[in-house]
Amino acid sequence: MYRFLLSRQWVILTVLGLVMIPVMIRLGYWQLHRHENRVANNEVISANLSAEPVRVESVTEPGAVLAREDLYRVVTAEGRYDSARTVVARQRTDAGGERIGYHVITPLVLDGGGTVLVNRGWVSPGDDITVFPKIPAPPAGEVTVTGRLRPDETTSATGIRNRPGLPPGQISLISSAALADDMPRTLVSGYLELVSTTPGPTGTQPQLIPSPDASGIGPHLAYAIQWWLFAAMVPVGWVVLLRRERAEIPQARPRDPAAAA
Repeated sequence: MYRFLLSRQWVILTVLGLVMIPVMIRLGYWQLHRHENRVANNEVISANLSAEPVRVESVTEPGAVLAREDLYRVVTAEGRYDSARTVVARQRTDAGGERIGYHVITPLVLDGGGTVLVNRGWVSPGDDITVFPKIPAPPAGEVTVTGRLRPDETTSATGIRNRPGLPPGQISLISSAALADDMPRTLVSGYLELVSTTPGPTGTQPQLIPSPDASGIGPHLAYAIQWWLFAAMVPVGWVVLLRRERAEIPQARPRDPAAAA
């Protein structure tokens, strides 16, 4: 009755099912780990956004690797903007995610020594993307900057390719390591997303980058459950096919003439 299980078709089907089950279970755990990581990051971001600001020198320094616990840490920095060394990061969207333009990156020379990059926000590219855009000047003189601390951007983390041969003053990735050679004073690791500057600027300024949404958890948990359901359906489907095949065997057998008489 079950000798058909030794056929080539059923052997391949059975082996395929045995391979698919652990693969799907593993994919489910991969999505579960992504969900747990997203939840943990959201908790860190929420806590840091609501915490009292600390001085930037207390959480980063030249060559440092920013800890996960400092993700979006609100910090303050005192110094003077070095507007002559402003650069723009290409292919950045505005707050609504509809228009593509530039992020304005201006170094802030710290009173205590060193320099920190400040992402002052988004500006339109204008009519010619090969021409350096018009950048509103930052406040002159001594200022206190409040911003969210971000790690240096990398291609692996952002998906942005670091393209060579860009027009002067344009960059692909916001990275203190990549811009260190262009600065007269040492850059601390990471950069700041500007929240406010005191005293405040006059006139039109770049569009500030909105605060991150730490409430969304994404679809990863649902994907994990789906993969596990798929894994459970494989043996169920195998049994259904088995019973159907077995039920069709008597119909396929030739009838015995003697029994029929």
